[in-house]
Amino acid sequence: QVLPVESGGGLVQAGGSLKLSCAASGSIFQFNAMGWYRQAPGKQRELVASISISGTRNYGNSVKGRFTISKDNAKNTVYLQMNSLKPEDTAVYYCYFRAGYDRWGRGTQVTVSS
Repeated sequence: QVLPVESGGGLVQAGGSLKLSCAASGSIFQFNAMGWYRQAPGKQRELVASISISGTRNYGNSVKGRFTISKDNAKNTVYLQMNSLKPEDTAVYYCYFRAGYDRWGRGTQVTVSS
């Protein structure tokens, strides 16, 4: 079973940048789409960004223009470059792989201080 493993979270000041990585334990070609959700305390999980196997990207409205999702097929890894971070970006970020079913990672904490 191919599972996502996130890394790259941490504490950053507002205006700063972080890059999250999501490594698959096997090939990502079996999945139709991959991406990131986030969940802040007391809030519902929301879509941050997704990328299809063909490279089509979608972003949540709150991160458009600041975050960029990408993938490296050779490394079976999905990335999330986060720039101009705001305190409201603070959340646990979860990576997922989708192919009619979802595979979820355990999440990585991102904290943005003001």
